[in-house]
Amino acid sequence: MNVAINLYTVRDLDEPLLDVLDRVARAGYDGVEFAGVEADPEDVRERLDGLGLAVAGAHVPIEELEEGFEATADRYRALDCERVVVPYLDEGAFASLSSSEQTARRLDALGGRVAEQGFDLNYHNHDHEFVDVGETTGFEAFVEHSAVGLELDLGWIEAAGANPARLLERYADRVSLLHCKDTRSGAPVELGEGDLDLGTCLDAAREADVEWLVYEHDAPDDPVESLERGVETLRGRL
Repeated sequence: MNVAINLYTVRDLDEPLLDVLDRVARAGYDGVEFAGVEADPEDVRERLDGLGLAVAGAHVPIEELEEGFEATADRYRALDCERVVVPYLDEGAFASLSSSEQTARRLDALGGRVAEQGFDLNYHNHDHEFVDVGETTGFEAFVEHSAVGLELDLGWIEAAGANPARLLERYADRVSLLHCKDTRSGAPVELGEGDLDLGTCLDAAREADVEWLVYEHDAPDDPVESLERGVETLRGRL
């Protein structure tokens, strides 16, 4: 499995993106997952190539995908990015069986348009998708009626009170990107310091043949230290 970092983790660094990529490579990551690209894509691609970093994927707001995907496609195609990820939909998208099924239809339709441009579409969960809707959850109802890929976020699943490893086993054929994040009582903490059973989750990731483990911390006290500790923790457990 390859190890990447979602660059949302280091969003508060007052540094140009190209310098941030230098940090990522020095820390020992195999690649990055973008959360916006605030630099010329050609310059970014050149720096990535020079550093030997691959692009695991890119988080792109659904409004950008639905309203102007041609421009978005050009940007990420220049980066040799093959996967785009819808990073968030609000609570209403999963509040009932009908809304979850409607969300599935919406993302499947978008997935078809994204595929025409040469990309795979994935959805990244938080915790609010796991609300009870009858005998299942909004997330499971969505997955049952959708064909898009899943970027499971282990920390948010843990925060929701669900079982991350079990969900990974259940949806193994849908997951190529796995967000490795930890939480304690619902609050983000450094990986390995919270409630997440990381070892069991990584065993499930191996069995699922997950391609990318993507480290993320939503609110690190020190982004640089978190960047370095994230890859050390994952490498140490693999």
